Amino acid sequence: MPDLYAIAIGRFYEDLADKLVEGAQHVFGEAGVSAEVHDVPGAFELPLAAKYCAESGRYAGVACLGAVIRGETDHYDFVCAESAAGISRVQLDTGVPCAFGVITCDTMEQALARAGGGKRHQGEDAARAVLRMAELRRELLD
Repeated sequence: MPDLYAIAIGRFYEDLADKLVEGAQHVFGEAGVSAEVHDVPGAFELPLAAKYCAESGRYAGVACLGAVIRGETDHYDFVCAESAAGISRVQLDTGVPCAFGVITCDTMEQALARAGGGKRHQGEDAARAVLRMAELRRELLD
């Protein structure tokens, strides 16, 4: 099992993306592992990026990061549902842990609060989740 992880990051909100990656990299660094960053346009593309990463055999896990902020249409609902379902399906189909670190909220202020601005840090949380699930996989399957 490799000690290398992937970060798939939806770059639709560039400033949020940078904060999420920074938080995830901090957690991976504290754990003594490395993570490679793979940029995609937005949250909808994260499942395919996770699939590519998982199927490459290079990574012990994938932290999928991004943000979807509610707008005036139903687009938000579709993007949130499909990104969550797709990321879940990738980890179930491949056995490679994939963390859902996508902020889903109503406003930019809420998103910033969840990207290290006081509420929590979704990038850090996703990195911790994928590290734990990779550890569990090693304990039980290797």
